[in-house]
Amino acid sequence: MATEEDLSLTFAALADPTRRAMLARLARGPATVTELGAPFGLAQPTISKHLKVLERAGLIARTQKAQLRPAMLQTAPLVEVSQWLDGYRQFWEANLDQLDFYITSLQEAQK
Repeated sequence: MATEEDLSLTFAALADPTRRAMLARLARGPATVTELGAPFGLAQPTISKHLKVLERAGLIARTQKAQLRPAMLQTAPLVEVSQWLDGYRQFWEANLDQLDFYITSLQEAQK
């Protein structure tokens, strides 16, 4: 179960569109800093800062392969966010079901 701090780190990491794009790229497989930074035209130190945020949130892991440190997607924090959101999803689905029932009953009453 994710702690509040874990969820906050994950949401903060996901708040940035560049980091979300990096995660989307990593969903296809490991990538180096250069590969991750190529679509953005950002300097390597800026890309490294983004990667540190993702790593601190547990969304990526980095390995040492010769002189390269490829990053790999870690899905556990995303699963925890999905589980956290599931409670809200159930709430809204129940409310929408009630609203649908109410609208249907109003329409039938008008007939």
